[in-house]
Amino acid sequence: MAPADVDAEADVEANADVDVAIAGARAGAEVVRSLYGRRLTRFDKGAGDFATAADVEAEQAILEVLRAARPGDAVLGEEGGQQGAGPAEAVRQWLVDPLCGTLNYAVGNLLVAVNVALRDGAAAVADPFGGEVYFTDGRTAHVRQDGAGDTLLVPTSATRLVDVNLDPPFPSAPGFRAVELLAHPGFAEHFRPRVVSTTLALAWVAAGKRAAYVTDGGDLSGSVHFAAGIALCRAAGCVVTGIDGAPVGDGAPVGEGGHGLVAAADEETHGLLMSMIRGGFRGG
Repeated sequence: MAPADVDAEADVEANADVDVAIAGARAGAEVVRSLYGRRLTRFDKGAGDFATAADVEAEQAILEVLRAARPGDAVLGEEGGQQGAGPAEAVRQWLVDPLCGTLNYAVGNLLVAVNVALRDGAAAVADPFGGEVYFTDGRTAHVRQDGAGDTLLVPTSATRLVDVNLDPPFPSAPGFRAVELLAHPGFAEHFRPRVVSTTLALAWVAAGKRAAYVTDGGDLSGSVHFAAGIALCRAAGCVVTGIDGAPVGDGAPVGEGGHGLVAAADEETHGLLMSMIRGGFRGG
C-alpha cells in the first residue's frame, strides 16, 4: 500500500474513532442530565471518595456505545475497571470517566464532565449542562455546541484564570503543594485562581476559557480522569508537562512520564507557572 493510501486509511479510522468518542460522551452526558437533582444511591470508595448511581449508569451507557462500535477494543472504566484484554495485550484501549466531578454533582453543582478517550487517539469531553462536546481526532481539536456547528479550539491566556486542583491526595508534598502556589506573590500578580474540581477545566484551557490548569499526581497520561483533557490540550497546541517539567505520556509507557500536570495555553504562561512551582520566580 502506498504511503498516501496508508495516510488516507488512518484519516478515515481517526474520523470514525472521534465519532465513537463523541457518541459515547453524549450518551453518558444524557444519563447525567436525566438523573440530576434526584436522591441517588452512593457507593463508598474509601478515603472520602464515592460514586453515585449516575456514575454507574452513565458508564454503562458509554460502554454500550463502545461495545456496539468497537467490540474488539479494551475499556478501562472509572467504575467498572478493566474490561476486555488488558492494556498490555490490547492494541486499542478506551479510557472512560463517566462523571468527573461527582461531589459537585451530588451537591447540585453543574460543573461536571464526561470523559471518553482512546489511548493515544481520539477523545471527547462532554459538558452535560453546557450543551458542549469538546473533541479531538488526535491532530486538531474542536467544540460542538448543541444546534450549532464545530468550532476550532484556540487556546489563549487572555483570561489569566488558572484552575488549580486542590483535591487530595497530594503525593508531591512537601515539595509541591497547590495551595502554596496560590499563595505565591507572583501568582496574584499574573493570574487569578479558580477551583472547578473537575477536568472540564482542561477542556477550557484548550478552548481559551482558562489560561492554565495545575494538579498534583502521578503519571496522569493513562488516567481515566485526565486522558481526554490532555488529548484536547495537546491537539489544540497547549504546552503540557508534569509539575516536574517532564513530558506527560508522549508515547512513553504509563508510569514513566511526568508527575501531575501543568497544561498551559502558551509557553509564557507555562514558564511562569513552572518558575513559581520550582520556587525561582521573582515577579516583575
